[in-house]
Amino acid sequence: MATSTVDQLELVAAVVVIVFLSAAFAGYSKSHLTGPYQWLKGQVSGKNKLPDYSKLTGFPAPKPIHHFDVDIAKPRPYRPIRWEYHQTMSLKKLEPDWWIELESTYRERIVQRKKLYAEHGQRVLVADELPRSQEASRECMEMVIQYICQRYPNQFHYDDWTGVFSNNILGIMVNINTVHPLVFLLEHIPEDFVIMQEDPDTGLYVLRAAVTCSALGWNIGQMIGRPLHQIHGRVPDYKEKMAFSMDRFFSKVPCDKPIQRGSWRLEVGEPLFVQTGSEEWNLRQRPDPDLSPSNVYLRVDWQTLRRMPKSRAVIFNFKALFTPITDFRREPYIPKLVLKVLLEGKESIMEFKGTRRVEHKVIPALREWAKEQEEAGLVPEDWEERTLDEDPFYPGWKDHYPMHA
Repeated sequence: MATSTVDQLELVAAVVVIVFLSAAFAGYSKSHLTGPYQWLKGQVSGKNKLPDYSKLTGFPAPKPIHHFDVDIAKPRPYRPIRWEYHQTMSLKKLEPDWWIELESTYRERIVQRKKLYAEHGQRVLVADELPRSQEASRECMEMVIQYICQRYPNQFHYDDWTGVFSNNILGIMVNINTVHPLVFLLEHIPEDFVIMQEDPDTGLYVLRAAVTCSALGWNIGQMIGRPLHQIHGRVPDYKEKMAFSMDRFFSKVPCDKPIQRGSWRLEVGEPLFVQTGSEEWNLRQRPDPDLSPSNVYLRVDWQTLRRMPKSRAVIFNFKALFTPITDFRREPYIPKLVLKVLLEGKESIMEFKGTRRVEHKVIPALREWAKEQEEAGLVPEDWEERTLDEDPFYPGWKDHYPMHA
């Protein structure tokens, strides 16, 4: 009887130890195992371990930011204003540290994205409708998770033992095997992701899956399954000047050479997602005589394109960034450069950018600020408008954004 009791006690003790260890290590990856638990590193299952995408792609991992504070972080001041202005791809190499950029609107944007998905469904997110899109969506999510955990180690953590992702900004933990990859991106990353894959019959890249919450006058439900030239059909000069280059770029871009580019427009307020036929869209079509320049914003859609190594799909991701044009007043050359584009830019392009409905207030303000900068010696009076050497930024921008210095 005594022996049986001892055996039972030993069994109970063993169960307690197992439960304790499971609980103790549930939130930890192998990198956290130290001291007497070091030996466990070799025993941990790798079934949830992500591939090393920096090795697979040949594109370096980002440097970690250990003292990052998302609540005060500012995005880099993208000003992709060019002159002479033509519709071109205007591609630049992507720096490893700037694929996914977080800033102080993070929480607000995530709330907006969830609300838009709840209201608009497949106008915002389309997944698993076309062949091979599932694998590409999963790969995209994995690459993003690995990147943000490397870049923002205090904000995000992924446990390759359990498959649990921890978002310390929102106080959320989720097993990535229990959520659709695009829904995960919608709920944690304030950027839009479009997955393009080659059509074996035509050789053209078509839109296979996407989450897009930053669409003005279009939605992803209209574009699914379409090739690039149909997606960009409403863009001025696309067919004549960009279609061939874009198709060739998508077919040839290597994994180790991702690129970035930006497009811009002027907006009243900060509209993120507006659909044709809506009341908000109809209001956008006519000028407001009482508009204040302080309520006019530069909207920049900063975009990156990169090929994924396993699926060979191309990720096109972008984020909408809003800057009040009153900030131009302290940015050398920008008022004069924007003024030149508004006054002499091609009519169809200006219409597409939505500038005509705000010009009656913006042009006088830009003239005033350009004159102020000349009088202050910030811009030479004889300077002729051209694309800045610092493009897509402006001279001295790091003085205004010291966190990026």
